[in-house]
Amino acid sequence: VQLQASGGGLVMPGGSLKLACVASGRIDRLSAMAWYRQATGKQRELVARSHIAGRVTYSDSVKGRFTISRDAATNTVSLQMDNLKPEDTAVYYCNAEIFVDPISPAIDYWGEGTQVTVSS
Repeated sequence: VQLQASGGGLVMPGGSLKLACVASGRIDRLSAMAWYRQATGKQRELVARSHIAGRVTYSDSVKGRFTISRDAATNTVSLQMDNLKPEDTAVYYCNAEIFVDPISPAIDYWGEGTQVTVSS
């Protein structure tokens, strides 16, 4: 299983970026997909999570500014980031809980990070 993320870059404060992540490989079904981020010198933190049952979770710091969405048909999760702030600067990681067969428990997979820099 591979998670391929894209969409990072440099943006000015108040700007927008959209991240996308596609899961591919041996996938029986997905349980949840999420975005985490890690700023320099800080621990990795959850940004937003979308569960297959429809539950969506956002960190307090991004509520009202970020929107997570999923496309079940293509195993894709996106993160629309609006009104970006310098404190949003971090490496963003895609995460997915994947069942690789009908019997085994779900496994956590991570994509390579994509850098988001918010600076004037």
